[in-house]
Order: sequence, then C-alpha cells, then structure tokens
Amino acid sequence: MTEIIAVLANLATLIFVISSMLALGLSLTVKLILAPLANVNLVARALGVNFVLVPLVAFGLKTVIPLEPSLGIGLMLLATAAGAPFLPKLAQAAKADVAFSVGLMVLLMVVTVVYVPVVLPLLLPGVSVNPLEIARSLIILMLLPLAIGLVIKARYAEIASSLQPHMAQASTVSLLAVLVLMLVLNFDTMVGAIGSGAMIVAILFILISLALGYWLGPTAGTRPVLGLGTAQRNIAAAMVVATGNFGDDPNVLTMILVGAVLMLVILMPLAGELGRRA
Repeated sequence: MTEIIAVLANLATLIFVISSMLALGLSLTVKLILAPLANVNLVARALGVNFVLVPLVAFGLKTVIPLEPSLGIGLMLLATAAGAPFLPKLAQAAKADVAFSVGLMVLLMVVTVVYVPVVLPLLLPGVSVNPLEIARSLIILMLLPLAIGLVIKARYAEIASSLQPHMAQASTVSLLAVLVLMLVLNFDTMVGAIGSGAMIVAILFILISLALGYWLGPTAGTRPVLGLGTAQRNIAAAMVVATGNFGDDPNVLTMILVGAVLMLVILMPLAGELGRRA
C-alpha cells in the first residue's frame, strides 16, 4: 500500500509541476516575467536573503538547538536550495505579483544550480555535487513546460486562452493531491520527527525565512512573493544531493521530507490568508 501511495504522490507532483508551468506560460509573456528582474535592488535582496541569510539561519538553528548531525545536514541541504515550483501557486493564492514570482523562481533555480555545487562542499566537507543532475530535472520538468506555454501564448493566443483554464485546474487539483498524499505517506516520519527536534527546527526555519524575505521586500507588491519564495525551498534539488551523497542515511531524507510537508502545510494557508487580506 505504501508503494502505491508513493507512486501516486510522485505522479501528482509531476502533474502539478508540469501543469502549473504550462498554465503560467499560457497566461504570461517573457517581457512580464523579466520586467521585475531589471530592478537591481530587488534582485540583490532576493539573492542575498536566499543564498546568504537563509543558510546562516539554518546553521544557527542547528547550532543552538541540539540535532543529530544527519538531521542538520538535511537542514543545510534545504537552506542552500532555492527556486521551488510551488512559488507561483503560492503567489496566486496570496493575490500577489505572479509574473514576478515566475521570474524570481527561474532566477533562484538558475543560481541554485551554480551555487549548491560550490557552497555545499565548503559547508559539508566530503559532499560532492553534480550540477548537471540538479539542472536536468529543473530544466525538463519546469523550464521546458514554461517555455512551451510562452511560445503557444505568443504565437497562438486563442489556443492559449482555451488551454490555460484546464492547466490551472489540473494544477490546483494535483496540488491538493500532493498535500494529502504527502501527509499520508510521511505521517509516521512526521510523528517520529517530533521527539528528534526536527519538526521544531523545520517550523522555526520556515517562519524565520518567511519573515526575512517579507521584511526585505522593497514594496508592498514584492513582499509577499519574496517572503513566500524565501520560505519555500527547492525540495527537488535538495533530494538530488541527499540521494546522491546520503542515500544510506535515512535521517537526512527525513529532515528534507519533514521540511517539504511543513512548507506546504504552513505556506498554503498563509498565502490564502494574505490573499484574503489583499
């Protein structure tokens, strides 16, 4: 039964990522996505909080709160990987700037591919990271569907208008499926993480990252996106590194899975609340 749920969770995640990227491409243009990234101040804040402050927060938490070393490694993997495919969906729920969320997601993804192989071996001696392994999944599952949607939108506007609602609906339904299946699949892991301190550390990590990103947003329109985009880490990239280097240590994967589930559980309702207030 567990194997079936795991397959369904992976399938739902795959459908969510591809359909959400297609839906965004069918509703946006390259110009709209790139326009916010022309703001050097905004880009510098986004890069600084995601690749300097968040890793420092993770390092501080695992230093102050006693954690098993392997759980601390999982936390550092989460902290160094940014650019999650869930960000545009969070931005939509928060009624924030979706175009900026897509541009920020792509920017953080690209930097993650370069940043992780350079920084992680310094933070975690003995770790080796193949950037191509991280880039492959991000390009095929995220950037390629986004590019296809943008091309259809630019050349076949009527087709894009008819397809976009269906892709958006598929994205929403599959996201709910991912949330439910992840909770069911990892329920025992979540319960076991309570006694280890992993859950408390993960919650603090998410909330502090959210607060830092929100605080550093230079305008009211960018604060929700930057806050949510900083708190939601790139689980796929963290998992690639974890399975490649720590596949025989279940605690590393446990920390990443606990973080992944809590990010969905905390950030989706919070984004909805931000949307209601907006």
